Amino acid sequence: MVDLRSDTVTKPTKEMRNIISNAEVGDDVLGDDPTIIKLQDLICELLNKEAALFVPSGTMSNAIAIRTHTNPGDEIITESTSHIYIYEGGGFAALSGCSVALVPGRLGIMEPKNVLSAIRKSDGSMSHFPNGSLVCVENTSNRGGGTCYPQEILDEIAHIAHENGCSIHMDGARLFNAAIAMDTDPARMVRDYDSISICLSKGLGAPVGSILVGSSNFIKSAHRWRKMFGGGMRQAGMIAAAGIYALENNISRLKEDHERAKKLAIAINQTDMFTVDLETVQTNMIYVKIIGDEDAENIVKKLAEHDVHVLALGDKLLRAVTHIHINDQDIEHSINAFQKISVRIN
Repeated sequence: MVDLRSDTVTKPTKEMRNIISNAEVGDDVLGDDPTIIKLQDLICELLNKEAALFVPSGTMSNAIAIRTHTNPGDEIITESTSHIYIYEGGGFAALSGCSVALVPGRLGIMEPKNVLSAIRKSDGSMSHFPNGSLVCVENTSNRGGGTCYPQEILDEIAHIAHENGCSIHMDGARLFNAAIAMDTDPARMVRDYDSISICLSKGLGAPVGSILVGSSNFIKSAHRWRKMFGGGMRQAGMIAAAGIYALENNISRLKEDHERAKKLAIAINQTDMFTVDLETVQTNMIYVKIIGDEDAENIVKKLAEHDVHVLALGDKLLRAVTHIHINDQDIEHSINAFQKISVRIN
């Protein structure tokens, strides 16, 4: 079976399982799990930041960041198809009491001038406006197709945020995909960002867990919100060990996922039934549009008959994602499946 539904379907490799089984553990709520401490120190070293906090999921990591940066009644500013807005259950409203100002993006990427125009402040508005206090950037952009922000745009958005009294958070669930694709040092990429959320359980191949990174004062406050949101874990060094292995072994190989995604995207785009905007295929994601009368759910079923599994994200939209378990043979098999379906239906 070729599972292209997401890079979240990855499972620990044999080598990672060995590391997990031998992990030294403690009680992380009491702050004495040595493996979690090692993981947090490692990500701080990689990103040149002061402190980090291990949490169960990327959604919780973003939720903690928003709650730490804001007060109830504030407003966050983010791209209109961002994960924080689309896929996190309205947590910014329910957990932080924030409204949201949505910024249109091109392929999921915001322009600095549009971020600036979206920042509203209570001061000077006769209290009509909420207080825009946090700008959130997603890199890579999922709904943009796995697209990456150019470094100069990241820097300019951070500058605008700070100049206008806002903190800046990066939803870097796939930060290392962006760093590899843009050939940029991850620490340089996030240099001007007050907090960064990183998922270990996507392309990096760990089974579970995310890390929130920022200043010592920020993480001290975030620790309290992790407790209140139910994210404190005990002997979690076993899963932190997988994260350490992922950071030490699985970053550079992300380039292979990107190359395979590009090869698959080009082949799909050459069929009569499907089209791919190849400009969006910058990392490990492929968004496929369906030409003709077939709907996405039927195409998903037809591909499954060929043991190729993708996600339907709309009536005419599919998503395929490469990852650590997808090899060259899987790509060839997937290309053949798309080609057979296109020929058979047309």
